[in-house]
Amino acid sequence: MLLTFIIFLPTLGALLTLMMPTRQTVRWTAFLFTVATFGLSLMLFPTFHTGAAAAFGSSYADGIRLIERHAWISAFNAQYFVGVDGLSFPLVILTTFISALSALAAFKITKATRGFFALLLLLETGMLGVFLALDFFLFYVFWELMLLPMYFLIGIWGGPRKEYAAIKFFLYTLAGSVLMLIVLLAFYFLSKSATGVGTFDLIKLATDPAIQAKFANASTLLLGARFGPLAFAFLFIGFAIKVPAVPFHTWLPDAHVEAPTPISMILAGVLLKMGGYGLMRISYPILPGPAGSKFFVVLLTVIGLVSILYGAAVAMAQTDFKKLVAYSSVSHMGWVVLGLAITPVIYKAGGNTAGFSGAMFQMISHGLTSAMMFFLVGVIYDRAHHRDINRFGGLALAMPVYFALAMLGFFAGMGLPSLSGFVGEIYVLMASFDYSPWVAGASALGMILTAAYILWTVQRVYLGPAKPENEHLEPMTPREVLVLVPMGLFAIVLGVYPKLATMFWDGTLENICRLFK
Repeated sequence: MLLTFIIFLPTLGALLTLMMPTRQTVRWTAFLFTVATFGLSLMLFPTFHTGAAAAFGSSYADGIRLIERHAWISAFNAQYFVGVDGLSFPLVILTTFISALSALAAFKITKATRGFFALLLLLETGMLGVFLALDFFLFYVFWELMLLPMYFLIGIWGGPRKEYAAIKFFLYTLAGSVLMLIVLLAFYFLSKSATGVGTFDLIKLATDPAIQAKFANASTLLLGARFGPLAFAFLFIGFAIKVPAVPFHTWLPDAHVEAPTPISMILAGVLLKMGGYGLMRISYPILPGPAGSKFFVVLLTVIGLVSILYGAAVAMAQTDFKKLVAYSSVSHMGWVVLGLAITPVIYKAGGNTAGFSGAMFQMISHGLTSAMMFFLVGVIYDRAHHRDINRFGGLALAMPVYFALAMLGFFAGMGLPSLSGFVGEIYVLMASFDYSPWVAGASALGMILTAAYILWTVQRVYLGPAKPENEHLEPMTPREVLVLVPMGLFAIVLGVYPKLATMFWDGTLENICRLFK
C-alpha cells in the first residue's frame, strides 16, 4: 500500500487545505503534506539494491517492485495496477522533492490561497500517478488528471496573458491526449485479438509474444495504415508535446512566462519529464522493432538535434529573463529526445545503454536546474517587478548571496563539468559518436550555444556596475535560500558522483533495451 499512500496523500492534503481557517494555516498544511509525501517516497530506497544490474532481474517484468494490482473496471479489464522500478523511482523522488520546494516557494501567493494550494496538491497526485501506473488506462486517467489543475493554476494565478497561455497549454496537451487515446484503444483491441483477453497492462503489452507478434505484423492496420509506425508516431506526438520537442514546443514559453513562479518550477522540473518518461515506459518497450521505434530513428534524431540547436539559439535572442529560461528547457530536453532516438540502433549493433542513461540523467538534472533557474528569476522579479535583462546589471554587488546561488544554478544548467548538467549531456554525446560523428558534432555545437547564452546573460544581469534602480534591492530571505540550497546541493552531488543516480536505473534500462534484440 506504500505506493497508494504516496499517490493519494497529496489529495488528502488538498481536502484538508480547503478546510483551513487562515491563509497561514493553508500554506503550512499544504507544505507539510508535500514534505510528508517526500518522506514516504524516501521509504522506497530500501526496495532497491544499490549497484548490480542483476538486482532488477533478467527481464523487464522482473524489475517491478511493490506491485499493487486490483480489479477496477472489469467490463474492459482495466486495473488499478501500480509498481515502481529503476525508471520510475528517481522520477518519483524528483516529483515529491520539487513539489515540496514549490509549496515553500508559493508562500508569497495571497490570491485565493486555499484554491491554489489545493490544486497544487492535486497536481502532485496526478504526476505521481503517471510515474507509478503500470496499466495504460490508469496512466491515461492520471495524465488527464494532471491537466486540469495546471490549467487553472496558470489561468487564475498567472500573469497578464494568463488565459491565453492556459488555453494554449490545454489545447496542445489535449491534442496529444486524443492521439494517445487512439493508441490505447488499439492496444486493447489488438491484444484481445491476439490472446482472447484485451489488456492495458503495460508490462504484458511489452513482453507477451502473441501481442508483440500482432503489433509487428505488417497486415495489422490502424486507421488504414500499418499499425506499428502509426501507433509509435501518435504516441511520440502525444509525449513530444509534453517534452516539449520542436515543432510541438510553442505552448511552453507562453505557459512559463505567465505561470506564477512555483508553477513554473513544477512545469519545468516535473511535467516536462512526463513526456520523456512516457516514451521510455510505453513507446520504446511496446513498439521496439523495425515497425516501431527503429522506423523513426533518423527523424527523431533530427528532431532532437533541432530542439537542442533551435532552443539554444532562440534563448540567446531573448530579453525577457523568464522566456530565456523557458527556451533553454527546449534545448536541454532535446538531449533527451536525441538519447532516446539513437539507443535502439546502438544497442542492436552490440552497444550499450548510454543514450537511454544520458536521457534519464538529463531529465533528473534538468528537473533540478530548471526549477532552480525559474525560482532565481522569480526572486529578482519580486523585487524589480520586471524581467527585462537589459535593465539589470551589477546584481552581484547588490545581492551577493543571490549571485552565488544564481551562479550555481546557471552553471549547472550550462553543463559545467562537476555539476549535474554535464553528466547527462556527455552521456548522450558519447552515445551519439557511436551512431554518427556528424550527429555528435552537431549536438556539441548545442553545448557551445548553451554556454554562449548563459555567459552572456550572466554578464548582462550580474556583472558590471550596479544600475541605480538595482542598488537597493532587498537581500534574499531565509525562505528563499531554503528553496534554492537543496537543489544546488543535489546539482553538485550528482555532478561529482553520478553513480548515485545511475545505479538505480542501469538494470531497468538494460532490461528495456533487451527488448530491441
